[in-house]
Amino acid sequence: MNGDIVLQLDHVAKVYGEDPPVHALRDVSFSVRRGELAAIVGPSGSGKSTLLHIIGTLDRPTSGVVRIRGVDAAGLSDAELSHLRAGQIGFVFQQFFLAEHATVHENVADGLLYAGVGAAERNRLAHEALDRVGLTDRASFRPSKLSGGQRQRVAIARALVGDPAIVLADEPTGNLDSTTGASIMELIHELNAGGATILMITHDADLAAQLPRQIRVLDGQVVSDVTRAAAS
Repeated sequence: MNGDIVLQLDHVAKVYGEDPPVHALRDVSFSVRRGELAAIVGPSGSGKSTLLHIIGTLDRPTSGVVRIRGVDAAGLSDAELSHLRAGQIGFVFQQFFLAEHATVHENVADGLLYAGVGAAERNRLAHEALDRVGLTDRASFRPSKLSGGQRQRVAIARALVGDPAIVLADEPTGNLDSTTGASIMELIHELNAGGATILMITHDADLAAQLPRQIRVLDGQVVSDVTRAAAS
């Protein structure tokens, strides 16, 4: 397999129930290369959330193959899968999911706990990640003292801290006003320019249009996969 491919889905399907079965995903195949910035876009009920859970190894497909950096996730035990997820996948959600009792630095460093990284290295990497999102001056703050945009930057730093194969950003501007949302999109572009591989899940076609690649899903299927030519 091409070493540049960090995520590969081959003929992935997800079926819930039996009477009658609900086909949430149908024969989904695509790959994401290292350094890509892409959107999975579609309306409510299109299969985006199921796809997010399958890619993030939070759920297993009914059939098909999901590979993260060449590793077939379906062949792993639950413990192995948790270790893969902790080391190779970063998550950003619109609700932030920060620990309110912990400092900004602790929230970011704790993103490495399940990856088995030692305390000194966790602290060093957390400092670097906060620097990447422009929040080193807020490291000792509690999340309650931050604006919504700052809280999302902390969540992004936590997702980036272990240098994962891919960052999954689920509606990352969904809880933000338009100006703050625009600043988060600008940050996402900056981080991608710095080498981060980011896959954004969104219902917002205008937001998706800002990204170089749009993978459109409808009724559990990929209906188009378009990459915009880079500006010369």
